[in-house]
Amino acid sequence: MKKIVTSEPKILWKLKCKLGEGTLWVKEHNSIYFVDIKKKKIFSLDIKKNKKKIFSVNKEIGFLAHIKGYVFVLGLQGELRIQNIKTKKVIKSIFIEKNLKLNRINDGKTDTVGNLWFGTMDNLERKIEKGSLYKLDKNLLLTKVDKNYRITNGPAFIDQFNFYHTDSSKKIIYKIQINKKNKIISKKIFKKFSQKDGSPDGMTLDKNKNLWVAHFHGACISVFNNKAKLIHRINFPAKNITNCAFGGKKTNELFVSTATKGMSRTDFRNFKYSGLFFNVKTNAKGILQKKFIISNEKKRSLL
Repeated sequence: MKKIVTSEPKILWKLKCKLGEGTLWVKEHNSIYFVDIKKKKIFSLDIKKNKKKIFSVNKEIGFLAHIKGYVFVLGLQGELRIQNIKTKKVIKSIFIEKNLKLNRINDGKTDTVGNLWFGTMDNLERKIEKGSLYKLDKNLLLTKVDKNYRITNGPAFIDQFNFYHTDSSKKIIYKIQINKKNKIISKKIFKKFSQKDGSPDGMTLDKNKNLWVAHFHGACISVFNNKAKLIHRINFPAKNITNCAFGGKKTNELFVSTATKGMSRTDFRNFKYSGLFFNVKTNAKGILQKKFIISNEKKRSLL
């Protein structure tokens, strides 16, 4: 396997994101999408035309997953919403955890066959294990797959039944295997971060199944092979690295969101580019996130 080579991080968008997240490459728009959870904004950047768009939503937003055109699934506080973000037309709402008013949806991704996975967490970030991991299938059936998380992050899918998922607060990346009935048959600690590493946050896989992990409070992205060995690291002039996704014409560009949340004055002096959106070029090829696939029957009634 060839050695991973990466460029210096390049600033793509000078935003001061309080909590940037949810990086998503949408090939048909030639654009990278991401969100600012706390500012309730969705951003898109057409990298060829350098055309920037900002969409507002009425709730905190953890992620978005593409369906078609400008129709996305939005992971909002207490709600999954299928919406055309351009026209603002809401197509369907699926409410989540109605009994946990202080919870919100955090990170989410589609798996290798187009199911949607996402996690919830306590929005006040107390040390309580109220977060869960869910799967939404093509028939819009929701399954709770795992529970007792503080801050859910990831996931990143090796295949339909094997994936990585994180509890950022516990500084643990898990490797999880499920069966066809969405039952966990194996859950092991893949990597535990030390105090100086910060916390594992969003992550993605390359075509060699190496795991690229953003470090919140750690100012870097680490690349681990499937044996959890560190094989590469990218340092950033931003303290809180929150999420990353491959994209670009050859899927060899990494797009990276960051955050200013929880930073001190000293942090801002040392990491003055915190909150900005970055791009890193690499010789590695990424795995692109699938569209969220809805069954034909559901499509006919919705879209």
